[in-house]
Amino acid sequence: MWGQGLYQELRFVLVQYGERSSILVSTDKSLTATDIIQLYGHRFKIESTFREMKQVIDGFGYHFWSKSMPKLNRYLKKRETHPLEKITEAKDQENIRLTIKAIEGYMMCSCIAMGLLQLISVRYSHRVPGLFFRYLRTPSKAVVSEATVKAYLQRSIIYLFARNPHLSIIQIIHSKQEIRDVEDDSLAS
Repeated sequence: MWGQGLYQELRFVLVQYGERSSILVSTDKSLTATDIIQLYGHRFKIESTFREMKQVIDGFGYHFWSKSMPKLNRYLKKRETHPLEKITEAKDQENIRLTIKAIEGYMMCSCIAMGLLQLISVRYSHRVPGLFFRYLRTPSKAVVSEATVKAYLQRSIIYLFARNPHLSIIQIIHSKQEIRDVEDDSLAS
């Protein structure tokens, strides 16, 4: 039994790993102790990924909004109509749809960036000694963190681009840049 007024049977699993002891709890009594331990392991990985998404690549730092979007009520009662259902104009609905599409696109790019950082970390940690340039309290001997890979790329991306001018991304960047005339700069005093 657990909680106030929410009484239900729970399954407790006592775990000892090295010198650490933990108590894991599950409301699903059909799960075996091994299943519960594995599910907690997956939960930890998911929470760690969300933490890295938030702190390393600012994956939740989007600021897309539309004036068409109504203020949402967190404490909406069951019988009340949702504020989005009150939007009837097609233009406002389209603006809201585009706003949500922008948020989802930003999140998709953030997930891809996170995956690339993890891939680089796993595949190239042993090849690039420069990846271990940061001081960490508990450094991994085999694989560096996503934050370390990000810091390394931030520090060295300009040098990598300068050494590889034939890359498509470099050519796209050069085509978008405005090249100023030297005479324009000489007019400044």
